[in-house]
Amino acid sequence: MTVSYNKLWKLLIDKKMKKKDLQAAADISASVITKLGRDEPVTTTILMKVCAALKCDIGDIMEIVPENVSATDGREEGAKK
Repeated sequence: MTVSYNKLWKLLIDKKMKKKDLQAAADISASVITKLGRDEPVTTTILMKVCAALKCDIGDIMEIVPENVSATDGREEGAKK
């Protein structure tokens, strides 16, 4: 299973925020923003800070994606379009 933060980036667009704005609002480092951008795992403390800054729930910023499903389109990898 992998983590996808695509929901976070869509939420930032909806709120007209940039990654730098999130970094300042959530008081997180640039390296954490980089990890989020690479869909790498971060601590729940970081996720709570992001949720508090955006006034949302954790399900609004991330999702768990099974290994055989593409995070971009929801289809199994290798499946024809």
